[in-house]
Order: sequence, then C-alpha cells, then structure tokens
Amino acid sequence: MLGAHLRRLREASGISREDAGWQIRASESKISRMELGRVGFKERDVADLLTHYGLADGEERDRLLTLARDANAPGWWHRYSDILPAWFQPYIGLESAASLIRNYEVQFVPGLLQTREYARAVVSLGHARTGPEGVERRVELRMTRQQVLRKPEAPQFWAVVDEGALRRPVGGRQVMIAQLEALIGATELPNVRIQVVPFVIGGHAAHGGAFSIMRFAEPDLPDVVYVEQLTSAIYLDKREDVDQYQIVMETLCIEAAPPEQTPDILRKIAADLSR
Repeated sequence: MLGAHLRRLREASGISREDAGWQIRASESKISRMELGRVGFKERDVADLLTHYGLADGEERDRLLTLARDANAPGWWHRYSDILPAWFQPYIGLESAASLIRNYEVQFVPGLLQTREYARAVVSLGHARTGPEGVERRVELRMTRQQVLRKPEAPQFWAVVDEGALRRPVGGRQVMIAQLEALIGATELPNVRIQVVPFVIGGHAAHGGAFSIMRFAEPDLPDVVYVEQLTSAIYLDKREDVDQYQIVMETLCIEAAPPEQTPDILRKIAADLSR
C-alpha cells in the first residue's frame, strides 16, 4: 500500500525512478522494488522521497510515515516463524489485509473454516515427523488465522469447495461430521459464503487445482492470486494472470450449487457419513 502511494506521488510530480533513487542514494531498481512492496522501507528514505515529491508536511505525509513504521513492524504471525516456511509468510500478511478472499479447494476444507480436530488431522498428514508439539504449533497458527473472519471490518470470504473434499473423512468419520456441522454454522456468518461443486457436474474449469484470489480495499493495490505447491507457492498479480483465475472462479460459482443450498448439501453429506 505504501509503495503504491509512493508511485502515485512520484508519477504525479513527473519524477523518474532514477531521479528518485538519487535522492535517497539508491538505484532505480530499488525504487521499483519499493513501489511494488518487495523490499523493506527505511522511514528516513520515505521522508526524503515525500519531500522530493512535494509533500513536505501535512496530514497525508504524517499518514504515510505512520504507514512506513507499520510496514516495518512484525506481524502477529512472526512468533510462528520457527514453523512457517518463508514462502507462506507473505500469504498470511495478504490474508490479514484483504477485503475479499475467494478460495477454491479440491482436497480439504478451507483453512479459515477448519475445526481444531480437522486441522490437526490435516497438519498431521504433512508434518507427522515434527512430533506432537510441532503439529500443535501449526494447528494453533491455523486457529489464530481464523480470527481474521471475526475481526472488525472482517473481509468477505467466498469459498467454493469440491464435494470430494467434504466426503473425504479426514481424521475419521466423527471428526468429519463435526467439521460439516461447523461449516453449516459458518454459512450463517454475514461475511462468509460457501458453495459446493457437486460430483454430478463432472469436469469443471478449475482443473489446475486449489487457489485463492485476494482483493484489497486500497484501489492502487492489484488483486493477488495464491497457488500453493508441496514445497513452495506462486503469487500472481499481473492483470492477465489474475483475469484467467477470475474467469475460472466465476465459472465455478455458476457451476456450483447456489449458496442457499449449501446447508442442506452439508447435512446430506453428514447423514451419509453417519451411516
């Protein structure tokens, strides 16, 4: 967000990246990385740039300098840095700042909607070698992440889940039934929408697998697509890439059962698992 503001001010002043870099004893490429939010910010550099861009004082300057301090402050998730892979940390920051999160899942229930028992079963699948303490730390991280849906000005969360993820009894039948009941409860939250992609539609547009799209209230920030792999993740913000994923998500939402049918679908799956 700070980088986007700096770019807007620089362009409005007719100043090149090279000239801006000279003002803070940095390269043109560093200015580019700052404007894209890919490097940290020194408050002194931000102050010098604001002065160079004609913002020597005033409320906007104070707000942007505060933003620079906030940008350097560690997020709550940094206390889990011992278990968080470097490629996942940016996602938690983006998730915490998003105004809209759209998520398609094919294998598991979305992390933001998982019960503690279900999350423990999922985490154990990939981190059994870390021992009980390592598993519990990762479960606690996931539970803490879920608070984003209940904070003031919480984001809108729109989840599209493949029916297979809901019928797969991760953690056993009772854990899965409790998870389905929790999802039914989540459908009553004003900022949560859940759709199910039923088996009966056959193949569908999201053949590439799970992904998330995050949108932000700040108009200068582009949407970001997150695609997780086994040992890494891809972050996409180029317009043509984001557009492709938006099309797939819109198609999924059309093909999936309407949100108002979700509670009945979940109850039916829970009843099948209870037999």
